[in-house]
Amino acid sequence: MHDVLVIGGGNAALCAALMAREAGASVLLLEASPREWRGGNSQHTRNLRCMHDEPQDVLLEAYREEEFWQDLRKVTAGKTSEELARLVIRASATCRPWMRKHGVRFQPSLAGTLHLSRTNAFFMGGGKALVNAYYRSAESLGVEVRYDSPVEALELQDGRFVAAHAGSKRFEAKACVLAAGGFESNREWLREAWGQNERGEWPADNFLIRGTRFNQGVLLKHMMAQGADIIGDPTQAHCVAIDARAPLYDGGIVTRVDAVSLGVMLNRDAVRFYDEGEDFWPKRYAIWGRLVAMQPGQVGYCIIDSKAVGRFMPPVFPGVKADSLPALARALQLDEHRFVQTLDAYNAACRVGQFDHTVLDDCRTEGLTPPKTHWARPIDQPPFFGYALRPGITFTYLGLKTDAQARVYFGSQPSGNLFVAGEMMAGNVLGQGYTAGVGMSIGTAFGRIAGTEAARAALATETAHAIA
Repeated sequence: MHDVLVIGGGNAALCAALMAREAGASVLLLEASPREWRGGNSQHTRNLRCMHDEPQDVLLEAYREEEFWQDLRKVTAGKTSEELARLVIRASATCRPWMRKHGVRFQPSLAGTLHLSRTNAFFMGGGKALVNAYYRSAESLGVEVRYDSPVEALELQDGRFVAAHAGSKRFEAKACVLAAGGFESNREWLREAWGQNERGEWPADNFLIRGTRFNQGVLLKHMMAQGADIIGDPTQAHCVAIDARAPLYDGGIVTRVDAVSLGVMLNRDAVRFYDEGEDFWPKRYAIWGRLVAMQPGQVGYCIIDSKAVGRFMPPVFPGVKADSLPALARALQLDEHRFVQTLDAYNAACRVGQFDHTVLDDCRTEGLTPPKTHWARPIDQPPFFGYALRPGITFTYLGLKTDAQARVYFGSQPSGNLFVAGEMMAGNVLGQGYTAGVGMSIGTAFGRIAGTEAARAALATETAHAIA
């Protein structure tokens, strides 16, 4: 029997396994996917949002605790635990030396990369390199890893972990960390959560999954049935507007279209439906998937002109290109008259000042609903480009209630040896909304806490047995 069992194979799970092993516990990690798909959604990440009081290697200027907290409070509209959020923020300031020790390397952000050079530390080689580094370190330290081992059920006794079941196999341990992700890949659960709208549509049928196909939420649903305390709204998620041509699973970052704030967004009726210039893109990109999900047919269209080209990260698919707005409408199969009418009204409403996409500039619309409050310039310089976008779910926010020790709760009582990290508890910090890189901050902070606490619980049990 191992001291600590870690269920999951992404960033949070690996941080937990490494910390537990460093604390002297024997560790077994069960990953649902085959080896070649290991890493969960973490393999698709790029960076970690980090608090810092002064410039540090790849991080410019300063990004202090209060600013980080206010950024998080704003995007969540206050739907967050301040205690746990500040815990994550403070932990983000001290985790990088530990990450480096386990083989993670950092690099400066590329010029113009969503203006994140002050707030986010980028992984050299991206999330796949981070995941591989952690697996190499874990295996060198003696962490046992088993792939193709999805856990369906836990044996619990009075809120304490006894064993996990993966297929016909039973795994006992003295403590356990749950880090098996959300339910974003479970289409039936998404349909159940989102239901049917007033147009008779099932919105979830048109969702794409940016991340892993292995996050089916089986263990989360099992924990709900076992009476674990739950937090979060099942319809809330890290939900990004991505290219409608993206694959159903594992499209990752390259399927995102980052041009929204540089142009306008239309629905299938060729009508604008939200302020594209509300705030900086890293603080607003993750609201657009949900906004598109509320539109007819769960589709939106990002329209830009040639002035925007080169100002955003190129997506993997090229945009539909046309030399005139009517031709672009026809190419996108949108109503030509309404399309041109919408663009003409927008162009006429633009009050262009000093355009600067790196600040909240004074380029805005006047007398237009919805307004565009920043970066509003007429779309009038051919060629024109359009991207059809669908909601892309990264991870869901419904999860297990926890505390500063990462403990799982049953009837408001914390478990003595069952802990949670990553997407399975992110809803404690993210009630809604998102800001770039904070998912990795949450997973790293709570993965490390959960691993430390699990090792402490396991080794305390061992000591107690030895004394007895």
